[in-house]
Amino acid sequence: MNTVTFEKPTVEDGAAMWELVNNTTLDTNSPYKYIMMCEFFAETCVVAKENNKLVGFVTAFIPPERPDVVFVWQVGVDASQRGKGLASQLLLHILNRDVCSNVKFLEATVTPSNKASQTLFRRLAQKLSTECEVSECFAENLFPGNDHEKELTFRVGPIQ
Repeated sequence: MNTVTFEKPTVEDGAAMWELVNNTTLDTNSPYKYIMMCEFFAETCVVAKENNKLVGFVTAFIPPERPDVVFVWQVGVDASQRGKGLASQLLLHILNRDVCSNVKFLEATVTPSNKASQTLFRRLAQKLSTECEVSECFAENLFPGNDHEKELTFRVGPIQ
């Protein structure tokens, strides 16, 4: 039986994270973004591997002005792992790290059409026996062009 392991990412994981994103419908960032997150935010990011192959990740950080929040930038799960609860496990792994000992809220922005992410954060709140509040974060008119939806903040917490 194959076991999925969770670990802090290294810069060597950045390319695999970028490739996973490019094989999904997620917003594509530059390869640099993933390498940078692995280098400077490894404590609040996590990768999932099966047989040394990256099958999932979360990039996140604690905003300097809000040390009680961990902000999730992106969650990526390989098609082979969907429906197995891997995204929730990744988020819980981060929340259980020492770096998050003062974190009371997990936040992420999600577009109205991204039902999978909305479900993920609402289920996470249920698992943690807490609330999931939704509010507008970035209006559509802030984005260049006409092809980006508004972004809603999903705020899970308070976390015990």
